[in-house]
Amino acid sequence: MRKTLPAAIITLLLCIPALAQQQPQQTAGDPEEPAQQVFMPPPAVQAAPAQKSDSTKPSQAKPAAASNVSGNASSVGPNDRLFFILPNYGTLENSEHVQPLTPKQKFDVQLKNCFDPVVFPYVAFLAGISQANDSDPEYGQGALGYARRYGAGFLDSTDENFMVGAVYPTLFREDPRYFQMGKGSFLRRTGYSVSRIFVIRTDAGNSTFNFSEILGSATAASIGSTYRSGDERTVGDIASDWGTLIGWDTVSNLMKEFWPDIHRKFQHIT
Repeated sequence: MRKTLPAAIITLLLCIPALAQQQPQQTAGDPEEPAQQVFMPPPAVQAAPAQKSDSTKPSQAKPAAASNVSGNASSVGPNDRLFFILPNYGTLENSEHVQPLTPKQKFDVQLKNCFDPVVFPYVAFLAGISQANDSDPEYGQGALGYARRYGAGFLDSTDENFMVGAVYPTLFREDPRYFQMGKGSFLRRTGYSVSRIFVIRTDAGNSTFNFSEILGSATAASIGSTYRSGDERTVGDIASDWGTLIGWDTVSNLMKEFWPDIHRKFQHIT
């Protein structure tokens, strides 16, 4: 299951450079300046302007804008699905003024990722490819073999999501969300997205080694070996699954980085 990479996703990844050539345009809204008042109050109410100026201070509007941050959604929109299909919780375009996630929020995001309605047919699709290729032959063929592949695939996805996105981020106080670079050349953004496998943002906003990814995927690979059968329980098999999980997460980072560009491209086409 973990060794299967659908051809459709490979094709989409190969299209990323062409689709992402158009850089997202920054649309900074012009701040509204309050119109100057020419009315002069009578002497009896000469102190009124001080009260009025307090209510029109632009600084009082800034906290509301800064707090308009979603803890588990992309700034493009709530769960802006990758290629309009795959769940995309926990991705942010703008990394400024982002509040850290609480441990509960980290687990809530992974619950949404694991039990999104799209996940079930997606795992079924991967299980079908695995059965057609006779991957993990110890599962056999027929309905029982397919059920085993489906169950293993769903467990693989669930334990990896929770270990990488919730358990270890809570223990190490790391932020499991992906913060998109959003600008720069294609090569620079590609390097950035790949580097996020090894570099992560802490809850305090600093950069640190990505213990959550490395240890979380290793733990998930080890857990997966407990419900494997046959000869796929060796250290070599666990290491292979570990590398596959990290590879999948690298592909996921690339899709998250360039999806806003591709999304805008589709909008221009339609």
